[in-house]
Amino acid sequence: MSETERAVNSAVAAADDWAATAPAARARALNAVADALEAARAELVPLADSEAHLGDTRLNGELSRTTFQLRLFASQVEEGGFYDARIDRPDPEWPTGPRPDLRRYRAATGPVLVFAASNFPFAFSVAGGDTASALAAGCPVVLKAHPGHPRLSRRTGEIVAAALKEAGAPDGTFTLIEGEQEGVEALRHPGIAAAAFTGSERGGLALARIAAERPTPIPFYGELGSTNPVVVTAGAAKNRGEEIAKGYVGSVTQGAGQFCTNPGLLFVPAGDGIVDRIAGLLGDVGAAPMLNERIESGFLDAADRLAGRPGVHRVVWPDDKAAAPRLLTMDLAAFAADSEAAGQECFGPLGLVVTYESLRDVAEVIAKLPGQLTTSLHAEADETGELGPLAGVLAERSGRVLWNQWPTGVSVTHAMQHGGPFPATTTPSTTSVGTAAIERFLRPVTYQNWPQDLLPQPLRDANPWNVPQQIN
Repeated sequence: MSETERAVNSAVAAADDWAATAPAARARALNAVADALEAARAELVPLADSEAHLGDTRLNGELSRTTFQLRLFASQVEEGGFYDARIDRPDPEWPTGPRPDLRRYRAATGPVLVFAASNFPFAFSVAGGDTASALAAGCPVVLKAHPGHPRLSRRTGEIVAAALKEAGAPDGTFTLIEGEQEGVEALRHPGIAAAAFTGSERGGLALARIAAERPTPIPFYGELGSTNPVVVTAGAAKNRGEEIAKGYVGSVTQGAGQFCTNPGLLFVPAGDGIVDRIAGLLGDVGAAPMLNERIESGFLDAADRLAGRPGVHRVVWPDDKAAAPRLLTMDLAAFAADSEAAGQECFGPLGLVVTYESLRDVAEVIAKLPGQLTTSLHAEADETGELGPLAGVLAERSGRVLWNQWPTGVSVTHAMQHGGPFPATTTPSTTSVGTAAIERFLRPVTYQNWPQDLLPQPLRDANPWNVPQQIN
């Protein structure tokens, strides 16, 4: 038996017990993981920096985000609203005919395979949001480690598994596997009930096909990236051009541009001077270390391909091959004629500025773009009367729409939506950030006329877990 098969089998063996663990106990386990990671901060941050080159400040902040989201999900588990327990008692006078006793709730879907991401070695990796939300839902996790930070992944996995065990979680609630083929083997295993992925479009779509082509297909929650279009109106360019240029440069170069919410595509009025402002600021930003050589090489290759497209002009373009920030520009007509290629994500510190004459034309072009994680609009308050059609298009094309802000920085909160129309994500109705992420790993079940002692705890009249119940 392979290590992968052992890992999945142990998750299957733990599934019923972990799902049946009382919310208070499950919350204690999530908090224990957060406490253990916090206690190991002095060890984990330097280890992460040695492999991902993101610096102590960024990594300390990311570890804090990771422990916060674990505790946030713990609070949601204690509250119990995610069960969405609905009880309809018998009613012989129900308008459509006599109603039986019906009780519906959302049950844990079973073992979840999580593919860790490269660009967030804490927050989207071993103990990241996918792991936290799956564990909170009552699902054991098989974590496929990312090869970009193997030592950190192993150590984090040890800490997570030990904390869960000490908190009383059943053996197999969390296991870690490594290797591309091992990840595919786990995805094909009949014991896996769902999978979550953050990474490239090509890799994500390949895994999504495997999940769909299994003898029993399973949900595959893939977050595959985006160019995150930003539109600047004439009024905003005139009144806040310098501020917008500074904000854009800060956002497009943050973390060496290695964010799925990086604003790689910027639409600005022709002749407004913003391109020159951005170029002046961007030219002063030096190269920052990227996550690894493969990602840096991929960035340079993608940048060269984009720079060679028809109508594209190089504005900021370092002579050497270092991964310093780059800026390209083209007009809206040229972009519209080549949007399939020109609108591709370039993972790294590159911005493509598209100049336009008419906002109406911009709306028509954006309406034809593939799905995005975010879209943003920089405008003035006195312009809102003419922005309705564009606003509608931006919301149609993305899962999060920003007003006078930049998309980098995804808040971990209740109302966050981190997902969008395909191909930004494979399941646009879900989010991978925020408390609603727990919904991915639950499935609804209705019990009709069942005896009380055989009902799941959230559906019993005694309500021993004290979860919210919607009655009649």
